[in-house]
Formats: sequence, C-alpha cells, structure tokens
Amino acid sequence: MVFAHDTESALVQAAALVNTPLDDIAALDAFLRDHPDSGVRAGTRRELDEVRALRPRFRRFWELDEDELVETVNALLRESNPLPQLVRHDDWPYHLHAISRDAPLAERMTVEAAMALVDVVRAEALDRLRVCAYPGCGNVLVDLSKNRSKRFCDGGCGNRAAVSAYRARRAALIQSPEP
Repeated sequence: MVFAHDTESALVQAAALVNTPLDDIAALDAFLRDHPDSGVRAGTRRELDEVRALRPRFRRFWELDEDELVETVNALLRESNPLPQLVRHDDWPYHLHAISRDAPLAERMTVEAAMALVDVVRAEALDRLRVCAYPGCGNVLVDLSKNRSKRFCDGGCGNRAAVSAYRARRAALIQSPEP
C-alpha cells in the first residue's frame, strides 16, 4: 500500500470523477456504487450539478506543479473548514474524516480529495498523479503501483497500446522478410 486506504480511495475517486461524464443522476448513483461514500445523499439534480462542477477543479490537480497544488489544496481546506477526526464505520478500520457525513456530497468529495492530496504532497509523490500515456486519451490516473510503473488509465488504453504494438511488430515482420 502506497498511502493509507482512505487516501488511496479518495485519490482514485477524484481521478474517476475527472474521467466520468456523469450525464444524469443514475450515472452518479453508478459512480458512487463503484466509489462508495458514507455520507448522506440528496439524489437531486442540484447534487449532480454540484458534483459535476468538481470535475474541472479536480482535473487541475493533475496539471499543477507542487507549489501550485499546495496553494490550491490550502484554498480548498480554508473554504471547507475541515475538522479531521478518526472514525470507524462499515467494514473500514479507523480512518480520517475531515467533514461531517451530513455535509453535501460535493463538499465531502472536495475535502476528501484535498486531504488525500495533503498526503501526496507530504510523501513527495506528486509524480503518482499522471495523465494516460495512450495517444489522444487524456484521462487521468493515480499510480498506486509499488514500482511507479502505471502508464495507462483504466479505460482499456493499456490493452489498446498492447494491440497496437503487436500489430506494429507483425507489420514490420511482413514488410521485412526474415533472411
């Protein structure tokens, strides 16, 4: 494990949010099934719009250098007035929550992402926030591998890259017959 479980979950959720269009409330419901949240849900169009508005803000996390990211994270934390506390719920051991479970979903997601980024900066691990290496993809990812080797998003780009490489090798063999 690179980071604490709650930090990893918040980072993965932030990346997934950036990569997911969330066209309707059903899409937000599906997103939250894949990236569970322990707080209250309004299930309204307003909640959807507030969460969707986070997407460009969160995308910036992958575009900023360390000093700019620190500035952004500090601003997010000042906006939300977090109160970090250790909590245990569901099947999770003690972990950090920095905002009430009754706070609106978008606020909780913002605080959780900001707190996770605090850990990223403190660990000097900003290089783990990456953009997919597949040409034309643009999705973001969090490299949680031990050897820092993840290059492709979870949208199938790794498979597409492997197929492209295979086809290129095969075409090269056809073009240049063996001696």
